[in-house]
Amino acid sequence: MDRLRRPFQIIRADRRAYLLVNLLVYGAFLLGMALGMLFPDLRAARTASFADGSQGALVNAVVGNGWLFAVVIFLVNVFPTALLLITLPSLVVPFAGLAVFAVKTIDIGITLAPVDRTSGLTLIPHSLTVLIEFQAYVLVVFGAYLLGRSWLRPATVEAGMHGQGYRRGLRLLASLWLPALAVFVIGAAYEVVEIYFLVPRVLGA
Repeated sequence: MDRLRRPFQIIRADRRAYLLVNLLVYGAFLLGMALGMLFPDLRAARTASFADGSQGALVNAVVGNGWLFAVVIFLVNVFPTALLLITLPSLVVPFAGLAVFAVKTIDIGITLAPVDRTSGLTLIPHSLTVLIEFQAYVLVVFGAYLLGRSWLRPATVEAGMHGQGYRRGLRLLASLWLPALAVFVIGAAYEVVEIYFLVPRVLGA
């Protein structure tokens, strides 16, 4: 039970920083969408790049199997993004993952910009996917922020030295990874419902 309560205690203890991280993540996404709508050629280029890339090919290869599709979505969200883009850079350079993920989030926003009727209608059910999955990213980014702050300012976690602050920051990050994984599972499950059931109905297919 302590492990279940711990993430909520961390968020309550630093609610302002948590809200600012939400603003950073969702704000970067909305900025990307605005750029995609203002520059549709940019949006088309980014969409084509994803479709031709390894992740796009992987998703297309498994889209016919709902369960496998959900597993792939979960793994893509967790490993290439949450782990490689956010967590690992932050373990080496304080707050590095925040900057890297902000750029990634703008790119996602550009790709999902509603530039025509089809993309606009698709975004209706997909907006909940964005809300859920990005909340999981928020938890990881928040943990990376707390790690960087604890590392640079060990007094914020009642530590006397930077090394001790780093270790305590790691524990905070690990505690927030647990609920993030649960939210990633929920997001992947909903995305299957969205792709197989909701989008066809919205598009009248």
